[in-house]
Amino acid sequence: MKEYKYQINGKPFAVTVGEQSSEGTIEVTVNGESYQVIREMEPVVEKNKVVVKPNPIKKTGEGNDLQDALCSPLPGTIVGINAKVGMEVKEGDSLIILEAMKMDNNLTAEKDGKVKAILVEEGDVVKENTPLVTFE
Repeated sequence: MKEYKYQINGKPFAVTVGEQSSEGTIEVTVNGESYQVIREMEPVVEKNKVVVKPNPIKKTGEGNDLQDALCSPLPGTIVGINAKVGMEVKEGDSLIILEAMKMDNNLTAEKDGKVKAILVEEGDVVKENTPLVTFE
């Protein structure tokens, strides 16, 4: 039980607040007059679930199709995609923006080439070494 003393517009109030009962009511006494109070529950906010995409490793008879792919250097969230399928890229061109540890990281082409596929979308959460872009 908690007791409080208030002054509202110069008038004193003595308030006693009891424990919440199993039915959810609380007994509150104001200047000797008792009230049964039902506390409004705060709405439950549903949090978005994070979905981590697995590494889509595909193999052919000649070896790994993704051996020259641009991969995520660390876990993070894709916040920007500057590449498009069929786009000719030069070494150093910014292809993907990855947010990791509250910093935006520009992931760039390691050599000249042509974008074959983009394996992620904005908002995707990726693990380290996840292939992001493949080249022809």
